[in-house]
Amino acid sequence: MANSTDSPARSRYLRTPEAGHFLGLSGRTLEKHRTYGTGPTYRKIGGRVIYAVHDLEAWADLGLQNSTGEPRSQIRAAKPQDGGRAAI
Repeated sequence: MANSTDSPARSRYLRTPEAGHFLGLSGRTLEKHRTYGTGPTYRKIGGRVIYAVHDLEAWADLGLQNSTGEPRSQIRAAKPQDGGRAAI
């Protein structure tokens, strides 16, 4: 049984298109983030990728800022981070 402090949305899992919509990103962008290791934590169940809503919120919170003068967000772009191509 879930804790009484858990809300239904907190324990919900979303597929890639739904997770992208939740974050305001395309599903393809999330796929790229998975490839490059720059995105939110996800789970694989069989061949399906799912995201917990609380993991999506935690990843999005890495980008919290109060002004444009603050240091760059901790969220990196969905591209290879070492300057090379991603291993496939």
